[in-house]
Amino acid sequence: MLNTVRRTLAPLALLAGLTGAAQAVTVFIPEGSGNEILRVDAATGEVIGRIEGLEAVHGLAGATGVPYLIAGSYAEIAVDEAASVSKPEGVTEDEHAEHHAKPVAGAMPKDAGRSILTVLDAASGSVVRRIEVPGAVHHTAVSPEGRFSAATHPSGDGISLIDLETLSFKAFIPTGSMPNYAVFSRDGGAIYVSNTGNGTVSEIDVANGIVRRNLLAGEAPEHIVLSRDGATLYAVDADAGKVHEIALSSGAIVRSFEVGGELHGMDLSEDGATLFVSGKGENKLVAIELGSGSMRTAPLGPAPYHLTTISGTGKIYVSSRDEPKVWVVDPATLAATAEIPVEGEGHQMVVLP
Repeated sequence: MLNTVRRTLAPLALLAGLTGAAQAVTVFIPEGSGNEILRVDAATGEVIGRIEGLEAVHGLAGATGVPYLIAGSYAEIAVDEAASVSKPEGVTEDEHAEHHAKPVAGAMPKDAGRSILTVLDAASGSVVRRIEVPGAVHHTAVSPEGRFSAATHPSGDGISLIDLETLSFKAFIPTGSMPNYAVFSRDGGAIYVSNTGNGTVSEIDVANGIVRRNLLAGEAPEHIVLSRDGATLYAVDADAGKVHEIALSSGAIVRSFEVGGELHGMDLSEDGATLFVSGKGENKLVAIELGSGSMRTAPLGPAPYHLTTISGTGKIYVSSRDEPKVWVVDPATLAATAEIPVEGEGHQMVVLP
């Protein structure tokens, strides 16, 4: 499987070296029930490879300059199955131990289920380490400097913190009810986690592994995104059809945008001045101009789902929940200009140079 990925990617790496200074932008699209990650050339929209063998991959995270992608599985396995899940035939116990990290005794919640968080080499797609975590993973995040990763566990009411220097499980941190999405602060010292079950966002102190405050964020916050200056958090209140703007200095909601219908994905424009929101329930894409608060709306369907701004390209990628495709969207007009077929459903996309 990994040899297939390497054969696919090696000629591309060689070509990139021969073409000079132009730096390609790659979009990684986890395909959910397709159990793969699709690699797409953002300039052309062409598929350039797949990373296989990642069961129910929903959460995927990376950062510019960080050598890893962190893939979370939404499939939970029994505790007694976890130890053998990644040990292929013909691999010694020592070799297996180098690639499969088990938390120390007592590090995880008692009686918690297990899933596998996979650390991938971002350049080659090869598996660097598989790490046991306590329960199904919905979303992952990587700190800007690449020191830590976080994985949310909606059924476990907490997150896993992963040390990316040692590639090991560091801690389980309880949050609120049904933590779904996470984002690191700009300095990497805090993690913001949306708790869909109790209408809050937990602010986690990374160094101490504790929640230092909980912020009110509507009825059931889901997707969250941090402003370019790191001072403001935007939270999708999905079922209420709203986006809340939260000032992190005070922890208060300062504005709420009435978008309407069931919402899902969200991302900022490259300049941070516009917030794009996918209106899953009403088959629409919305652009909120943050300076004025005005909104532009265009039809897009069925069921626009995850949404990502593709830096350096003037494009937005939006997946469909109901059909196996990703739309390529012009942010100026909100019109779909192309479609990329996927297997399964497109989830948390990552953009890397």
